[in-house]
Amino acid sequence: MTKQQTLKNSVEIRGIGLHSGCSSIITIEPASENFGIRFQRTDIEKAEEIPALYNKVIDTRNCTCLGTDKQNIVSTIEHIMSVFYILGIDNALVKINNPEIPILDGSGQEFLKILQKEELREQVVSRKFLKIKKTITFADGKGGSVTLQPSDKLHICFDIEFPSKIVGHQNFDKDITPDIFAEQIAPCRTFCEKYQVDYLQSIGLIKGGSLENAVVLDGEKILNPGGFRIPNECVNHKVMDTIGDLYTSGYYILAKVVANKSGHYHNNEILKQLFASKDNYEIK
Repeated sequence: MTKQQTLKNSVEIRGIGLHSGCSSIITIEPASENFGIRFQRTDIEKAEEIPALYNKVIDTRNCTCLGTDKQNIVSTIEHIMSVFYILGIDNALVKINNPEIPILDGSGQEFLKILQKEELREQVVSRKFLKIKKTITFADGKGGSVTLQPSDKLHICFDIEFPSKIVGHQNFDKDITPDIFAEQIAPCRTFCEKYQVDYLQSIGLIKGGSLENAVVLDGEKILNPGGFRIPNECVNHKVMDTIGDLYTSGYYILAKVVANKSGHYHNNEILKQLFASKDNYEIK
């Protein structure tokens, strides 16, 4: 049986928030067995800890945002959650001094490099796995969908389709392993079109966004010097988001995930549908 793990020591990570532009400092602290992943605001007096669970997700526009009320929120958790998942970090308390996890370089690569250097401590209790028993699907009626199928491992098949030839159709179809994650998923940055950047900035968002932490597309051009890091960077980034979002199930999911033009909203909705009936899954 695989045992649960936590960090042996606390680790601090600094950066800026993508949307807020604020300086963001997080401290990841070890936690006891069955604690799970939780976030806590240090800039709010006696702030309630927020479990990183699907039923605590209060917003899925542009990122995954957790919260207990309108003030006590933590957003953009998906990248660090995907790294927690792949490194096998079951239990940790993430303390943060503002509403947004630092974006770093827009990918999971920096989080992975930092946390790979940290020693993990094996705990007494066995890790819990969530095994899908029935195929379930959520579709938005606009072409976006995600399906969970029974499997003995996590496998993701993801398709995206963009009008621009520079992205066009991209597909990822692989088992999620530490090596695949490190080589093909973690380096992939968040991406958007320039017109989206202009709009989001006009309404006060992505104040911390730059070509240092996002891939910006302008028609058939990439504005970032050096272009894409890997050929299918866009779809692979969506895979990273999906891994992080699915970890808000509170378990290591054993499933084949088939996603098409989906995002944070779809990932949250499929978890709601999954947990709506105990006939859909078993905990091992």
